[in-house]
Amino acid sequence: MWGKFDGRIFGANQGLMIRSLRASENFHIVLWLVKDLCWVMIWKPLGLAMFVPTFLLAVLIAWRSRAEIGELLHSLAVVCWIAANGIWMIGEFWFEDTKRQWAVPFFIAGLLSVAWYYIVVLPRRRRASAA
Repeated sequence: MWGKFDGRIFGANQGLMIRSLRASENFHIVLWLVKDLCWVMIWKPLGLAMFVPTFLLAVLIAWRSRAEIGELLHSLAVVCWIAANGIWMIGEFWFEDTKRQWAVPFFIAGLLSVAWYYIVVLPRRRRASAA
């Protein structure tokens, strides 16, 4: 399924790490969908309960992807997005949707994270590879 990895590019255990990280990302999608289903169905306790593992797995994925700045910055954007969604959901559930503005800084932080990658990191890499 994954094919062979070139040992000159990837370390000996890199293939296993990538598969494991990919499996975590795939399971994270399942958690996220269940959380959002609970939100839209207004299942308050289950929605809150699903926020916790969804957020924690996003943090774990970011931590595990820290060796590669591009992956890390995108993973941090997801952490911010999940945090913002959680705040928004909790505000809708228990605070008559009066806390939505508290989610805005997390959405902005996520955007800044990926903006840094596309505006700073990626151009540096392209310049370095062209030289």
